[in-house]
Amino acid sequence: MSEALQVANRGEIRVSVRHLVEFILRSGDIDNRKKGSDPETMQEGARIHRLIQSKAGPDYHAEVPLKQSFPREGFDIIIEGRADGIIYRDDGAGLEALQDVTIDEIKSTWQDVDKMKGPVPVHLAQARCYACFFAMQHELPDIRVRMTYVNLFNQQIRYFHESYTFSEIRAWFQELLQSYERWAAFQFSWLYVRDRTAAEIPFPFAYREGQKELVSQVYRTIYHERKLFLEAPTGVGKTISVVFPSVKAVAAGRIGKLFYLTAKTITRTVAAECFGLLRGQGLRFKTVTITAKEKICPLEDMDCNPVACPRAKGHFERINDAIYDLLTSLDNFDRDTIEQYAQKHQVCPFELGLDMSLFSDAVICDYNYVFDPNAYLRRFFSDNSQGRYVFLVDEAHNLVERAMDMYSAVLYKEDFLTAKNLVKEYDNRLSRALSTCNRKLLLIKRETESCTVHEDISDLIMAMNRAYSRMDDFLEEEREDRFAHRTELLEFFFKLRHFINMYDNRGKDDYVIYSELKTDGRLMLKLLCTDPSGNLKQRLLKSVSTIFFSATLLPVRYYRDMLGGETEDYAVYAKSVFDARKRGLFIASDVSSKYTRRNELEYQRIAAYIAAVVRQRAGNYMVFFPSHSFLSAVYESYQGTYTDERTEILCQKGAMTEEERESFLQRFMDDRPGSSLVGFCVMGGIFAEGIDLKNEALIGAVIVGTGLPMVCHERELMKKSYDDRGLNGFDYAYRYPGMNKVLQAAGRVIRTADDIGIVALLDERFLSGAYQKLFPREWSRYEILSLDTMEDKINEFWEFAEQV
Repeated sequence: MSEALQVANRGEIRVSVRHLVEFILRSGDIDNRKKGSDPETMQEGARIHRLIQSKAGPDYHAEVPLKQSFPREGFDIIIEGRADGIIYRDDGAGLEALQDVTIDEIKSTWQDVDKMKGPVPVHLAQARCYACFFAMQHELPDIRVRMTYVNLFNQQIRYFHESYTFSEIRAWFQELLQSYERWAAFQFSWLYVRDRTAAEIPFPFAYREGQKELVSQVYRTIYHERKLFLEAPTGVGKTISVVFPSVKAVAAGRIGKLFYLTAKTITRTVAAECFGLLRGQGLRFKTVTITAKEKICPLEDMDCNPVACPRAKGHFERINDAIYDLLTSLDNFDRDTIEQYAQKHQVCPFELGLDMSLFSDAVICDYNYVFDPNAYLRRFFSDNSQGRYVFLVDEAHNLVERAMDMYSAVLYKEDFLTAKNLVKEYDNRLSRALSTCNRKLLLIKRETESCTVHEDISDLIMAMNRAYSRMDDFLEEEREDRFAHRTELLEFFFKLRHFINMYDNRGKDDYVIYSELKTDGRLMLKLLCTDPSGNLKQRLLKSVSTIFFSATLLPVRYYRDMLGGETEDYAVYAKSVFDARKRGLFIASDVSSKYTRRNELEYQRIAAYIAAVVRQRAGNYMVFFPSHSFLSAVYESYQGTYTDERTEILCQKGAMTEEERESFLQRFMDDRPGSSLVGFCVMGGIFAEGIDLKNEALIGAVIVGTGLPMVCHERELMKKSYDDRGLNGFDYAYRYPGMNKVLQAAGRVIRTADDIGIVALLDERFLSGAYQKLFPREWSRYEILSLDTMEDKINEFWEFAEQV
């Protein structure tokens, strides 16, 4: 199970104490009405743990590693962990003479410890395991356990004590171990089959030019436990080129599990198909694809509690049988399979998918499940230890903006007032704490003209901490039948928690704190993450190696800086396998999308360019614009002047349902001899990357503008932040993100070695050195056009390309 379950050699199954008790001893219902634990208290909790340990006196022995082996037929179960503290007097007589031994387990919480009725059962179970091991190893007739709970806000401590004879603690543990044995036995036999087939399987294709070297570089990166930044143009087979050597690294014992991380559903499908291909060659490898809760939930209105959902009631009583049934039946745990087995056992399909990740050799999921501070898989990444994992980060260019968003935090002054009104009749202390926050935010609002940067908000954070701690107690105590606004307050609670956590964990130069008055009069206070590398580095430490790969990772220095890379990490630019002569690259020298040039005349010129491209060859084209408003302006000019009965125009709407997206793309698949289809789309949108229109489905992409993000307060703050750190602020805030959108849009054309197509860049700025140094190698040949010469040059390309 996860890093908690690993094979050190052919005869060992290892499991951590924590994961053992959390997996075997869970019970009861899924209930979203309970706020759960804070995923980000670990760092502060560790600090308080060390403080308590340092003050405990000479008889307190901190952070004691404990391990016990239990032989079974063919293998040993090794259970290990680290006791927070063991209390005994060392009088020089040796450990074999110990008496009055106490195992101390420290847990941090925001909860009011005075109101706790007893220790959390799984916490006590951890301490019991350590007590059993220590008693076994030192032949103690009895042993004590102390549960130490400390409040993170006021550092108040509460103790709970238990005493056991050795026979009592051993009998309890033997029952726990017996419940785990079937899982260990299955895993031991499975890992033998997996490693044997992974070692034997050959590469499933004849290697393309440079592909064998690429596969070797990925394996070398994993072997040396480094990171790799891989620019892999379309057609090099990047998915199989990173998956295959990762599977080989599993067989060699370099890693125990791989995480294939993506930003979009379509790339998760490609990854799953890749593993299916290898299974067809004889590989035995268990994979799970994690589907978002809102997509896989069987309820029309997602509400995860035993009142609203019959599967939530008693879920944890049934879930382990569901896992074992699926685990022993199939190797590919995709969405349909998980839904089928969840229905069979009446358990939550989302939770079943998460649990199958414990026993999967590869986990295919969104970035969130590794990098998001509120959504990461704590079953793998909550411990301080490093797992034997490799992270395969597909379309890694997307992670920069996604990570900035994950590690930023936003609060609105007015939400504190709303929360206060919700609770004022129930809890005066909480109401006053929220009022204090509101008053401090009111002072900020008076200082805010439109957008104001704040160097120090520590006084406000102290007030927020008080409100948060009191809200934590309130939510713990209040029943839903007495407090009707629990869902509303809980949503605010999570936002406040995230804000406090991001503030506490921020780096010196990674954040800008600013307030802004919104058009509706509300005050927004934002922790803007301008550099996610520090946070990402902490997540990347959970793996032994990470492979960042994309068709567009230029310039690599930018992505290495922003994604937590080091100077010693590897960077590889894979050579394109496509014939460059089959792609026509054209740059217009007399048109631009600059704000100063946006007028009716320029829109008409752009429309004329699009029409000239389409006239030269009937077929399917996509035109990419910097915004929906720009798209609409050019569309009006184009529709009124250049449409005819042989040309159909489609426009991407601002919000499209899944069915509308599929219908849009299906029109490009339809066969329409002699006619043309022109799709007006937005750069960086749903049709600008992640779609695969091969052969005649798309023969041209027209890209209007350089893709620069819209100038706004936030982008300007980012630019200044980068300038202050000695970087080129315009490049980091505007040019590099914009150029990536351009490259992604251009990549929709030429998807196979047989494809022929054109890419037209409609902006004179592409002719400047600042942009041309960002061109990929395969863009070394291009034609400069004007509106007068365009038709002749494009026609020449088509005539030449068809003869290649």
